[in-house]
Order: sequence, then structure tokens, then C-alpha cells
Amino acid sequence: MYIEEIQLKNYRNYDSVDISFENNVNVILGENAQGKTNIMESIYVLAMAKSHRTSNDKDLIRWDEEYAKIKGRIKKRNGSLPLELIISKKGKKAKSNHIEQKKLSQYVGNMNVVMFAPEDLHLVKGSPQVRRRFIDMEIGQVSPVYLHDIALYQKILQQRNHYLKMLQIKKQKDETMLDVLTEQLIEVTAKIIRKRFDFIQLLQEWARPIHSGISRGLETLDIQYKPSIDVCNDQDWSKMVGIIEDKFNTIRQREIDRGVTLAGPHRDDLQFFVNERDVQTFGSQGQQRTTALSLKLAEIELIHSEIKEYPILLLDDVLSELDDFRQSHLLNTIQGRVQTFVTTTSVDGIDHQTLNEATAFEVENGHIKRVK
Repeated sequence: MYIEEIQLKNYRNYDSVDISFENNVNVILGENAQGKTNIMESIYVLAMAKSHRTSNDKDLIRWDEEYAKIKGRIKKRNGSLPLELIISKKGKKAKSNHIEQKKLSQYVGNMNVVMFAPEDLHLVKGSPQVRRRFIDMEIGQVSPVYLHDIALYQKILQQRNHYLKMLQIKKQKDETMLDVLTEQLIEVTAKIIRKRFDFIQLLQEWARPIHSGISRGLETLDIQYKPSIDVCNDQDWSKMVGIIEDKFNTIRQREIDRGVTLAGPHRDDLQFFVNERDVQTFGSQGQQRTTALSLKLAEIELIHSEIKEYPILLLDDVLSELDDFRQSHLLNTIQGRVQTFVTTTSVDGIDHQTLNEATAFEVENGHIKRVK
């Protein structure tokens, strides 16, 4: 899978862009604040219908304009696929093969991307929210059903939190509605937890040998999914649902007192161990970076194993953050297999065949042109 061309209209600092890409490594050069990352982000947004940098879609629209438009053409095994996303102050419209998609969950997955940016190096040390977002974005690319379940969960969670608040401040006394919302939440919680368990197991299978390779065979990586409810992957459906139900019964009064839902997928986390030591607490910066790099390279292989095509890799200003050995390992892994976009201020000091043979573009003040 690769992106053949992209067209931007009123996107960030770009008035109008129409540019073609090669199915190899595309290096986007330019000084800071010129628009390199905006190009990278637009490819990500075309795939995921949301940005990795902001949760406010209005930020994507050029100043004083009413809308932003991203159009792209993706080449897949079974032919070309045109995609289009229009972002306005009223919301988003997504088209696949010129047909408008009623739900974004039906649109996401047409184009698969793996983004690796400097903030991803904080995947290990960062907040649980960062890791939950990582899980949700990656599962969502290969499972539209999961995206639907997450959206449904967020909707029920919002309603439940509102009702708990009403009970807390005594604006409501009848708890019947809380029972209904809790029952709905339990069902979708079990689906999400089950899918997350399966995903993390697959991710570890791919990440372990990669991590071992980067660490020259000295380290073994373990990834553990830590649900906020004490369930296990080997439990059958009814057992899992029963445990979730018991948890909500146990904390019911505490939730009413606090006015908020205290357990569920929105409070889950991931834990990483290298040679059985918690990397977040005891790992060196090098081990944390190796873990993050292993996860990103494992994502590429996991997506390929699920859809039989390689995703597009976006390396946003991340090469300069890696030492020479990790740079080489990353570039050797992608060479000739994965369409890759690299943003950097300069390729000086990075002597690798992959970059020497790359197509180069230059960005300056919201304009992009091919220079090699």
C-alpha cells in the first residue's frame, strides 16, 4: 500500500498543494515552522480522520477559511482508491472511492499508517492516556467493529458520568437510569477488553524478536495489558461479564459520591518489562527508546499480518532523536518494503543507502517542491 498523490486545500499553513510521491522513501526537508509536519499530519488525517497533534479539528483549517480539504489516491493490491476528507466547523465528511461514508468508523481502515514522532518516544514513560490512545488507534485501523465499540463506550460513559453527577448533587434520586447505563457499559466494556487483550498478545509476538535484535540479543521485552477491572484473557465471556458486573456493584456508592465512573477501559494501562524489570520505572532512556521503536516496528508487521499489505510509515522528525545504531536498524527494516515519509531539517550525518536513494522535497513557508 502506498499513497500516490495528495491534494490539500486550506490545510494549516497551506493554501493549495498538489504533489505526487514515490513508492519508496520520501524525505521532506525544511527549517522548523515551515510546514513539514503539516504535510505529514495531512497524510495521517487522511487515513485516520483525526490528527495526532490536536483534538480540535478547527486547528486544521487555514486561518480565516471555512473548511480544509484533503484528497489522496492510494495504491493497493487490488487497484487505486481515491479518498477525500473535508473538515469544516460543522464537522467532517469522508469519501471513499467518491462515495460518502455515513460513519467515520466505516472510512478508517481504507488507508493504514504508522506514525512515529518524538512524542512516541514517551510512550513508555508518558501518561496512561498516551498508551490507551496508542492501543485504540492501532486496533481501530484493522477493526472497524472496535472503532464502533469505542465510540459507543464513550457515548455511554458520558451519559453515565452526567447521571452520576446528578445523583451526587441530589438533582436526581432515582437510580433506575444508572442501572440501565451500567448494564450497557458492562456489555461494551467486555468487548473492548477482550479485543485489547488479543491485540497486545499479537503485538508482543511481533515486538519481542524486534526488541531482541535492536538490543543485540541482550534483552527480552514483555508487554502486559493492565485493565482497571481484574479480568484475565483466558476467562470465558460470561465469567468476564460477571466480574465486570461485580466490580460496578462494589464501587457503585463510591461512584455516586464522586460523581464519576471509576472503572472501565478509559482507566486501563499498558506495562512494559525488559528482562522482567519495569521499563517505565527502572529502564534507562536507551531501553525506553528501544521499547518505543520496537513497538512501532511491530505495528508495521502486525498490520501487514492482518491485512496482507504494509502500512505507510510516517517518521516525523524522529531520526535525529535516535542514535546511529537505532537509526540504522529502523532504516534497514523499512528498506524496499514500506513507503516511508521522513521529515527533517537536514540529512547531514545520516549516511544510509535508504536515505541516499530517497526522493526529496523541500518545504518553505507553506510551499512544497520536489528537489530530487
